[in-house]
Amino acid sequence: MYRYDEFDRDFVNQRVAQFRGQVARRLSGELTEEQFKPLRLMNGVYLQLHAYMLRIAVPYGTLNPGQMRMLARIGRTYDRGYGHFTTRQNLQFNWPALEDIPDILDDLASVEMHAIQTSGNCIRNVTADHFAGAARDEVADPRPYAEILRQWSSLHPEFIFLPRKFKIAVSGAEHDRAATQVHDIGLHLKRGPDGNLGFAVFVGGGLGRTPFVGHRIREFLPEEDLLSYCEAILRVYNQFGRRDNKYKARIKILVHETGAEELQRQVEEEWGRIRHGALALPEDEILRIREYFASPDLPALPVESIALERARAEDPALDRWVDQNVEPHRTAGYCLVTVSLKPIGGTPGDATSDQMDLVADLAERYSRSEIRVSHEQNLILPHVALDDLPALFKVLSENGLGTPNAGLVSDIIACPGLDYCALANARSIPVAQRISDRFADLQRQKSIGDLKIKISGCINACGHHHVGHIGILGVEKKGEEFYQITLGGSADENPSIGEIVGPGFSYEEVVDAVETVVDTYLKHRESDDENFLAAYRRLGKAPFREALYGTA
Repeated sequence: MYRYDEFDRDFVNQRVAQFRGQVARRLSGELTEEQFKPLRLMNGVYLQLHAYMLRIAVPYGTLNPGQMRMLARIGRTYDRGYGHFTTRQNLQFNWPALEDIPDILDDLASVEMHAIQTSGNCIRNVTADHFAGAARDEVADPRPYAEILRQWSSLHPEFIFLPRKFKIAVSGAEHDRAATQVHDIGLHLKRGPDGNLGFAVFVGGGLGRTPFVGHRIREFLPEEDLLSYCEAILRVYNQFGRRDNKYKARIKILVHETGAEELQRQVEEEWGRIRHGALALPEDEILRIREYFASPDLPALPVESIALERARAEDPALDRWVDQNVEPHRTAGYCLVTVSLKPIGGTPGDATSDQMDLVADLAERYSRSEIRVSHEQNLILPHVALDDLPALFKVLSENGLGTPNAGLVSDIIACPGLDYCALANARSIPVAQRISDRFADLQRQKSIGDLKIKISGCINACGHHHVGHIGILGVEKKGEEFYQITLGGSADENPSIGEIVGPGFSYEEVVDAVETVVDTYLKHRESDDENFLAAYRRLGKAPFREALYGTA
């Protein structure tokens, strides 16, 4: 993974010292909360419903064991012994005292981490495929390009106060696991006709109040043009994006109102002026950054593990877990392991400090000291030998991390909702817990198959409900919580925004409604191999609406 150079260290340390002074002035009363707000937001500090929240950047979702142990230590020392992994591949602490945050940032800096630009109207944490560098279907590792974008965007003088927040995602595989097309800029690595690497470029995706799938504005962008083209996009947005209405300030609205073809023309025109300037990426610089992400030296192993197959035959729990949470590696004899942060009845994305310490230990022992955070709020051990899976599963299951539900109905994405967030209209976590409990039977989950449920506590859509196969949006209605259901959303390489199926359901009714949707799918699917999304796209919403409301 990338390691800080002298510039990086000085940059982060100077920011910590600067923010320490700003916090001191806020605590003394020299700064009002209104004056302090833009300063804290640029350092990842929110004022939530009950306390301050600190959002820590995990660039492109990659962590080493030392960093994970530091997160565990911070949770234990300054918070309530846990952290919350988010859909932006970040980690949030929900209860730090403001006076402690500069010390937390100092601790983070000591392990090459920070909270810079995890909030504010700037370019946020660049995200990537959580299987990057190990996936069998990968064209190229997207993380070097995400790192290049991180360096370019950090305190970029033109883009530090954009009309609104700005999010970039990079995918390097045939299957899009980074939700690139629902980001402000989505970059999909591919090879051109001559075999050279480049990107398909998508612009104007995003969720929230007005959800859109991004528009492809360039079929193939050579890798050396990555920064100049992104700079051209940002310049057009910075110039023409609306600043009079924050609800219409995202680039997706600019694309919608201007038209994708016109915006493409403006970007290409700006790019023509700057393409061959200082932002052209030298090949040696690409190679230098790529070396940080070299694949680990994995000793040759047989394609199949006799020991693993014997253990699976003897242990049904291990067999279920391997079947659901283990994916093939690009190197024979190895695999990628999803460590589920979705125990039945638990809070999606939460990990205790003890669990974080454990994952750090397991990464050192079994995964070449690499850990990934997925935008689906799970952790990944990306380089595990098949022979090691029985021992790994034993330790995970003994510590609440062995739930075999990756991609199933209980692998729910949920924002913190009204339990924490000052913007939320309704609770998300209890709804996720109740759905998880309702579908607790693992055999039932397996029979349902691939089904992504995503829950947001408000229209800002931090739980990505718009692109859930079943999406749930919490709304407030006359002082009560109601939940609107959308169906048919997807964030992969064939994305779609879910359709509202009908009127909302009360807190008491919503879990029953979800079960009705699932039962309707099971009734109408053509075969066990037809997953929920495929069935919905074939059937449309009519049978689901009829089952929920008694009318098509």
